[in-house]
Amino acid sequence: MIHDISDGADPFRFLGHHGEVAGLIRDYDWSATPLGCVETWSPSLKTSTAILLHSPVPIVMLWGEDGVMIYNDAYSAFAGRRHPALFGSRVLEGWPEIADFNSNVMKVGLAGGTLAYRDQELTLSRKGVPERVWMDLDYSPVLDESGKPVGVIAIVVETTERVLAEQRNREESQRLQNLFEQAPTFMAMLSGADHRFELVNPEYSKLIGNRSVVGLPIAKALPEVANQGYVALLDRVFQSGEPVKKMSERLLLKRAEDGSMEERFVDFVYQPIRDERGIVTHIFVQGSDVTERVRAENHQKLLVNELNHRVKNTLASIQSIVSQTLRGVQTKEEASAAITDRILALSRAHNVLTNENWDGADLRTMVENSLDAFQHAGRKAIQIMGPKLRVGPHAALSVALAMHELATNAAKYGALSSPTGIVDVRWSIEPDGVFTLRWAEEGGPTVAAKDRRGFGSRLILEVLPRELQGTANIEYPPTGAVFTLSTSLEAISDRPKVDGA
Repeated sequence: MIHDISDGADPFRFLGHHGEVAGLIRDYDWSATPLGCVETWSPSLKTSTAILLHSPVPIVMLWGEDGVMIYNDAYSAFAGRRHPALFGSRVLEGWPEIADFNSNVMKVGLAGGTLAYRDQELTLSRKGVPERVWMDLDYSPVLDESGKPVGVIAIVVETTERVLAEQRNREESQRLQNLFEQAPTFMAMLSGADHRFELVNPEYSKLIGNRSVVGLPIAKALPEVANQGYVALLDRVFQSGEPVKKMSERLLLKRAEDGSMEERFVDFVYQPIRDERGIVTHIFVQGSDVTERVRAENHQKLLVNELNHRVKNTLASIQSIVSQTLRGVQTKEEASAAITDRILALSRAHNVLTNENWDGADLRTMVENSLDAFQHAGRKAIQIMGPKLRVGPHAALSVALAMHELATNAAKYGALSSPTGIVDVRWSIEPDGVFTLRWAEEGGPTVAAKDRRGFGSRLILEVLPRELQGTANIEYPPTGAVFTLSTSLEAISDRPKVDGA
């Protein structure tokens, strides 16, 4: 119990404390303040001063109408360079930068009210320069012996470090959220053993057809994915704690428009996330939709295989051309010329198909290219007519070689050997899908069928119809040779025939 001593004993015995601020109280000239000499202090003032001195929490007492400040050692650290000059001063003068704030505190406190602030932001000059600080502030009135408010007790807990740390965390979280949202790859965060969606970024939403999945377990949100083994893979990661990385994985996803399944290919990683106890609680999903890349790679492989196939076929064709040509010639010179001409014809057909990526060719372009070298200067000896038609690569090569053989024969013996001869090349497509190609000569010398068939004749009458699954015929009326090829539109287009079509 604290006693008021007036018999010459230590007037500061009530402090019961020997810290720095207690020493200031003992040495301070209180007679120069509205509080007067310590010997005249009221019991309530002495008791309140003793209580705040013993508190480890920063506390300042604002006494009287002037708000004279008495505080403890903890508050002196908070005051910074303002201490010790701040001690014993009037609060509105001691903290002029927040005079309005403290004026309201004094008004409320001396009226018997209380105030509480959490993470209150103020700008204080504790180190000679203004700085933003945050504090938890609790204000209560101090009552005298009659129960009248005569001062205000302020408990001051600075929260600046925590508030700034939380701000940094929020900013970092927002930055990560922005990265998450703007990432060019798909991302998702799954929680718990049932892999419930917590977060998905726009790229992930795009991948799954913008379905609403947040809050749902993956087996319910994307049931088609569960049936493809991906949930079992997530289970393994969740249980083992080991990440899983996959490349070019095939994934079938349901389309929102019609419910059909769409094939995609993805690179992805399942990364387990552990809590402070080391237990897996989440799985972070990150990856890229590489469908176009995989399809391009597959297409490239297909092209390489197709190229190998075509090279082999071309070499086989050349071998056949050489072998068959040599059977029907008498001299080396004749053989060389015939072989060269036929290979050049094949080469020109290849050029046309290469320009079209071997996806087929326009029949007129192919025919014109094959016959261009046989046109007579100054007149149009070869007339070409027919509807626009795109033929397949296989059919294009066959037709090109046939055109070359017919033109070569016409140049040697038929219409193209005469300055007045004309060749009419035309084709048609009947309503029932029958394709007919006709080569007709006129204006040249009279020709007749040969008893012995050479390579050219065998090519157009045997090889060509067999390759195009049709029939071929050549006649020799007085006007000139007439060749006719008849087959189906499917065969000339390299399309398989559909039953019943």
